[in-house]
This record gives sequence, structure tokens and C-alpha cells, in this order.
Amino acid sequence: MKRREFVTAISTAAVATPFGELFADTSSKAGTPDMVAVRNGEAADMFERGIAEMGGMGRFVKKGQKVVLKPNIGWDRPPEYGSNTNPELVGRIVKHCFDAGAKEVLCFDRTCGENWDERYEISGIKEAVEKNGGEMVTGQVSSMFVDQDIPRGVSLKHARVHKLAVNPDVFINIPVLKHHSGTKVTCALKNYMGCIEDRPWWHKHNLPQCIADFSTYQKTTLTIVDAYRVMLKAGPRGTSPDFAPVVKYQIISTDIVAADVAAVMLFANVARQFGMGVPYALSDIKYIAAAVKLGVGTDNLSKLNVKRISI
Repeated sequence: MKRREFVTAISTAAVATPFGELFADTSSKAGTPDMVAVRNGEAADMFERGIAEMGGMGRFVKKGQKVVLKPNIGWDRPPEYGSNTNPELVGRIVKHCFDAGAKEVLCFDRTCGENWDERYEISGIKEAVEKNGGEMVTGQVSSMFVDQDIPRGVSLKHARVHKLAVNPDVFINIPVLKHHSGTKVTCALKNYMGCIEDRPWWHKHNLPQCIADFSTYQKTTLTIVDAYRVMLKAGPRGTSPDFAPVVKYQIISTDIVAADVAAVMLFANVARQFGMGVPYALSDIKYIAAAVKLGVGTDNLSKLNVKRISI
């Protein structure tokens, strides 16, 4: 069987995997969920179902507010590589924000490369955002960044932060789950690196700690993890669609650390099924423990109200 045929065949088994093998459903707890995990649908459809279970976008976006979206748009790759956030998901989020009464919806990323406009185009995210009335904002121009203190930082005490990320009305983090050559897995917490100007400094000064440090500063309203495709190797840029099979998962959470915990568990499970990549343990992803230590969120999903949904 050819490689691409192998990936197509095995992806069916991955979609059929129940969430019960990953983490428990605790939706019997009172109140609206802290996290919703959805499986087996198209990216936009899973978001529709998940955000409804979370109480609707009106729970997070109020009339007249400015909403900032931070997907991963780092790479010059089309959607089938799994390098960037799914554009259909981002577009649907824009629509829901406006439906909830947002005054404006702005989307940005500091891309990995100066040809940011090309990455915005190739990813499909620019078209999806603008089609739904949102606006794309560059993350590459130095004048868009301002000096900010990180009072609770251990390694990172100061950073030049994108203006849109400084005390926004609503900040929605929309990472894609994938392999990363440096941190093993990249998802929600690491997606914050697209908010700062000097990424190389982080790499030279304890990257996991810097990621955790910045998470004490960044105000985030909601985290939406795109795992429609999961890049299992050759990340973060990706070299072939074969390494990013369609598995159809999505995680929505008010706790960014918990979102990353669930995402790492999902990554490990998919890596085992596909026989490519390494099924990392939570202890391998150092920035999660560092963020927990700083009080950013919890790594104990049993403490949360978690709802699992299969479409």
C-alpha cells in the first residue's frame, strides 16, 4: 500500500477512537462546561456544536466589543499540511463573534518569515476572515509592538507585545495541534509566541519557561484547539500532507493549560494509532508544568466540567 493510501485507510480508525480513552466526561457537574471536546465532524461543524454546549459565543463576546483572534498562521503551507489553523474554523469563529454583537473582529499572527501576506493567503485564513467581515492585521511591522512588563515572569521579565494582544476586550486563541522539533508538541500556550516580536530571545533563554511566563501576562477569553488534522512529525512547518492525517477533533476551553493537557493526550493517542511520531507524555511538555506552577491553569482535568461530544 502506498504511503498516502496508508494514511487514508488508518485515518478512519483514528476518527472512530472514543474520547473515553483520553479523558473522562465530567459533564454531570453543575453549570456550563469548562471544556468541550468534539469529535468526528468538519472543523466548522464541530465548532458550531462545541460553542453551543459552552453557552454560545454570547457568553464570551458582548455587544460593541473588539475581538482579537490569534490562530497559527506561521507557515507558507496550504491547509492539508496541518501547519496552520484550519481556515474554515477561523472563518466560522469570526461569524459567531459578529453574531454575538462584536464591533470588530481582528486577526493576526507574527509569521515565521517576512512574507507574512503570502502566508496569510496560502493558509486560506485571510480569505476566510475577510469573507465573514473580519480584518487581517500584520504581525511583522515593528511599530505594531509595544514594550510590556511581565511581572510574574521567571525568565521573561519584559517583551515587545503586539498591540492587539495588549489588554484586549476579547482574545480568542486558536492554535493548531502539531508536532514541534523544539518543544515536541505545540498548541495553545506556545501559540502565544506569535504575539511577541523577539522569538529568538525565548529560544536562547529557557523556551518552556518563557512560554509559561508569557501566559501569566496574556489575557485570554477562550481557547479553541484545531485538531481536524494533526501533524505527527516534521513540525512545525511540515513537509508532507501524509504526516498530517485528518482525525477530526476539536477542544474548546476556558482554561488554556487544561486545553493543552487534553491536546497532548490526544496527540499521543493519535501518534500511537498512526505509528508515526512519538506519543509524548505530559511530563515531556515542559511548558505545561511551568504554567501550572505559575498558577495559569490546571493540569488536572477531573477538576473541570468536561463535556465530550461525538457528531
